[in-house]
Amino acid sequence: MSVKYTEYKQLNMPSIEQDFLQRWKQGKYFEQSVSQRDGAQPFVFYEGPPSANGMPGIHHVIARTLKDLVCRYKTMQGFQVKRKAGWDTHGLPVELGVEKELGITKEDIGKTISVEEYNQKCREAVMRYKDKWSEITEKMGYWVDLSDPYITFDNKYIETLWWALKQLFEKDLLYKSVSIQPYSPAAGTGLSNAELNMPGTYKDVKDTTVVAMFKAVRDTNSEFLFQAAGSDDVFFMAWTTTPWTLPSNCGLTVGPEIDYVLVKTFNPYTHQPQNVVLAKALLGKWFKAEGQDGDFAGYTAENKVIPWHIQAEFKGKQVDQCRYEQLLPTPGNTAEIAGGDPFRVITGDFVTTEDGTGIVHTAPAFGADDYKVGKKNNIGILVMVDKQGKFIESMGEWADRYVKNYKDDPDYKDVDVDISVKLKLEGRAFKVEKYEHTYPHCWRTDKPVLYYPLDAWFIRTTAVKDRMIELNKTINWKPKATGEGRFGNWLENMVDWNLSRSRYWGTPLPVWVSEDGAEKKCIGSVKELVEEMKKADKILNLNQVADFTGSENPSDEDLQALLDGKTPEPTAQNDLRLETPKRNFDLHKPYVDAIVLVDSRGNAMSRESDLVDVWFDSGAMPYAQWHYPFENKEKLKHSFPADFIAEGVDQTRGWFYTLHALGVLLFDSVAYKTVVSNGLVLDKNGNKMAKSKGNTIDPFATIDQYSADATRWYLVTNASPWDSLRFDVEGIKEVQRKHFGTLYNTYQFFALYANVDGFAFREKYIPINERPEIDRWILSSLHSLIKDVSRFMNDYEPTQAGRAIEYFLDEQLSNWYVRLCRRRFWKGEYEHDKISAYQTLYECLETLSLLMAPIAPFFSDWLFTNLNQVTGRNKAVSVHLADFPTAEEQAIDAGLEERMHLAQDITSLVLSIRKKVNLKVRQPLQKVLIPVLDAHMHEQIQAVEALVKNEVNVKLFEYLTETEGFIKKKVKPNFKSLGARMGAKMKAVAAEIGKMNQQDIANLERNKYFDILIDNEPVRISTEDVDIIAEDIPGWSVANKDNLTVALDVTVTPELQDEGNARELVNRIQKIRKETGLDLTDRIVVKIQEYEPLKSAIINFSDYICAEILADNIEIIPQLTSGTEIEVNEATLKVLISKNT
Repeated sequence: MSVKYTEYKQLNMPSIEQDFLQRWKQGKYFEQSVSQRDGAQPFVFYEGPPSANGMPGIHHVIARTLKDLVCRYKTMQGFQVKRKAGWDTHGLPVELGVEKELGITKEDIGKTISVEEYNQKCREAVMRYKDKWSEITEKMGYWVDLSDPYITFDNKYIETLWWALKQLFEKDLLYKSVSIQPYSPAAGTGLSNAELNMPGTYKDVKDTTVVAMFKAVRDTNSEFLFQAAGSDDVFFMAWTTTPWTLPSNCGLTVGPEIDYVLVKTFNPYTHQPQNVVLAKALLGKWFKAEGQDGDFAGYTAENKVIPWHIQAEFKGKQVDQCRYEQLLPTPGNTAEIAGGDPFRVITGDFVTTEDGTGIVHTAPAFGADDYKVGKKNNIGILVMVDKQGKFIESMGEWADRYVKNYKDDPDYKDVDVDISVKLKLEGRAFKVEKYEHTYPHCWRTDKPVLYYPLDAWFIRTTAVKDRMIELNKTINWKPKATGEGRFGNWLENMVDWNLSRSRYWGTPLPVWVSEDGAEKKCIGSVKELVEEMKKADKILNLNQVADFTGSENPSDEDLQALLDGKTPEPTAQNDLRLETPKRNFDLHKPYVDAIVLVDSRGNAMSRESDLVDVWFDSGAMPYAQWHYPFENKEKLKHSFPADFIAEGVDQTRGWFYTLHALGVLLFDSVAYKTVVSNGLVLDKNGNKMAKSKGNTIDPFATIDQYSADATRWYLVTNASPWDSLRFDVEGIKEVQRKHFGTLYNTYQFFALYANVDGFAFREKYIPINERPEIDRWILSSLHSLIKDVSRFMNDYEPTQAGRAIEYFLDEQLSNWYVRLCRRRFWKGEYEHDKISAYQTLYECLETLSLLMAPIAPFFSDWLFTNLNQVTGRNKAVSVHLADFPTAEEQAIDAGLEERMHLAQDITSLVLSIRKKVNLKVRQPLQKVLIPVLDAHMHEQIQAVEALVKNEVNVKLFEYLTETEGFIKKKVKPNFKSLGARMGAKMKAVAAEIGKMNQQDIANLERNKYFDILIDNEPVRISTEDVDIIAEDIPGWSVANKDNLTVALDVTVTPELQDEGNARELVNRIQKIRKETGLDLTDRIVVKIQEYEPLKSAIINFSDYICAEILADNIEIIPQLTSGTEIEVNEATLKVLISKNT
């Protein structure tokens, strides 16, 4: 145990952190923090698995800080908090990165590179930045168990996923269906609805749109239209933002009860006469009012206004089953190819008159509503675009052209434009224009998605929709609005989960199907797979089991060894003689694709080629991390559901959703009890960070330069976790200087004087009620702080906790307690009062180290260690192995805190006046006037009067009742507060507020509210609704805050001036003492160059000056040739001091 407290030359937080990283590692403090709580109540935390194929960013630091501070806090509270790390290793991010690296596309896989080689590249790439993730984890002080992480590509992990899928299959919650799904041509796979709604996926784009003209066929159903039209053709008008879908048109959908009109007019491009059908409510969108019933006979192409006339009105159901000519016929989109009975008008309830023409161009291949109404009305389906996003070969002039620029071709020619031009030339377009709208993009490739007919596997999440909504209401969401709004709305509108992914690197769907589709098998374990393979080997005369496992008849132990990545010792029974694990034992493509099973008839069954959505991988981590149910059933019992998870708000439709969905589907349970969703980290200007913008922040460099603790503290306290944070390194610098610098200086002050006096907390503990009032106050405030911080942390409000600590440290401990008590530490004998001061300040510093530990783990441990290595008061060797402090109610004195708060406020107001009138604190002033609102306030201020007078350097306090009229106040309405509440009454309210007299204002301050009459009805205003301003009086200056007002007499008399000069002189000589290296206790003699304006001050206040500077004598010398120049009141003179021996 050290004899003295360590004193430092300067604060170097990065250096502190390096030292403590080594200390933690050598002492295995993280491991100890978990093991020392064996047998304690567990606090269950799930780590959302990051993908290690990309570098960590600053947004990862905020999310991980939130996780870490909660887990540290709960550990210090006495819970056992195990923290298993995880890696998300499958999916599009990995595959697209490998494709880019190899210079290939999805179409090359299996051709220029084998699936086996490709997946091996993915396996290698997925952990490329693992070391960087481990480094940032360590650097930022995030305690998580990286020694035994769960890895989603591990065979054991996948086996649990297969088990989960079989559970869903057996409950009829896993099914296959053809439907229109979001599809990413750039990624080559379908997407789930959740992926389509990730933040940033819907982008504003400007596309070419067209109002296409579908020529009606004259028959029994349409005869009434032709009768009304006369001699000209009849066209149905349909607007689309995706002209590339027009070759796939199979129908036109109208609203059965919507009112439609037949309009006689001219085509805007060909100027030929024609009759068009559209919704009556949308006439104004396409026709100018001045053209109605215009001059048809005199119309020419030069006319700006096209005449039009309503020929007939009818309901949509009256044109049901009318036929029309195909708009864009090609060899590949004939009626025979479409099937069914295409090119008809049909009805649908989804049609509106909000935009367009009230007639919906219906292409069942490229829209969910289109597909449903098309299937219902048997209009067939035309898929004229392939899965690469290109028109198919039989598309004639547009064959092989991409419908969107998926290849980033700088010479890309927009096919929408070409189709629209063709329609204009053929008289089949009524309007072509650019239109800005939002369009969905792939969350990983950033390229447009298509809605495409996919034969995919789905999880029937809608079957448990009500239960998911019900259980969501039991989850503690931070913020609540995310759970009720964003997540709650998502659940209300959920659709079945599209599980299929047509990729290569991921968890294979464990479903085998017979060739005729009559039978399906879902495999739920490796053992089951091997048993099924044995059946197939026997019937089909294959040797699959041996190829897959290395043995024709592997035992359970053999399979477990293979899952563990080991080679079991050969025995006579298992015939397993492999020197290395069998390569084919891998639950990935292409190995599982090669496995053939048999159905009940002995016919071959092949595996469905799809992979499983990567979000299923992470959503199943609560049980897959333990290889449940094959191992660790007890572990799951004690670790599900989680008490707490935290990730970015973008996970609302990602990990948060899949955890919740699978928890309900498999266990009828929530997967987590509390979730904190943090907001975005933006640049300092509020823009989203992106490499392309050059505004990203390197977290490694930030931590190296400014420290992890300053970064963490800034991220936590600058804004609530769920609010978007404008990241600015200047904020970190300020935190480092103001918060940690203040705490460091407070410790340095304590260490300096404690070492001088030999304080090591060996003396008898002084009860709080026996300590001076200032000590009782700071300890009361400290225990109130403990209560507040505990309350905030229990409510997952770390921002409020951090800010409360900042306020205590800065405003109460440093700027008030230490400042007021300085003399107690460096003057006087080492007796009761000084010991009380040391014990009090030590307790404050020690408690702060404990309270700060969850947010600032390094500096708090540094402070705790520096204190504890001298006193040994805490048995813990690290702050993170200590218990979180608990508040002592008997130490809290609310009345004392109230009056000290009043003292601080009065002091602050008086000092603000001094600053305003440019009078230093060292210049004494005569009087302060304070209006008091009631007896209690009067009593509280009187109790701290002496303290405040000393702080603000004022001789007298005088109290006024508010009605004495010495201080005049005026009141102004706070329009920001009142405006939203008062609305139209605001002007009248403002006028009434302007009429308030001094008594009214006093009543408002006293009661916190005041009633005014507006239209003979009372309207209540509060102190927050107005700004109360005190007016200055000649010779006085006034300031106010809330219901507190002070008036300061700013007149400086000659006597006051002398006293001020004496104080200034003391200040200058104290600085000289320090600069010359004198000890605190050294006595001195002083010679001062004669200066007439200071002479009376030195003579009149010589005793005071000598006492303050420890001088035995002061001599005024007419002229000094040596000494130190000082400046007092803009005059320069010399002072010579020497040690009195």
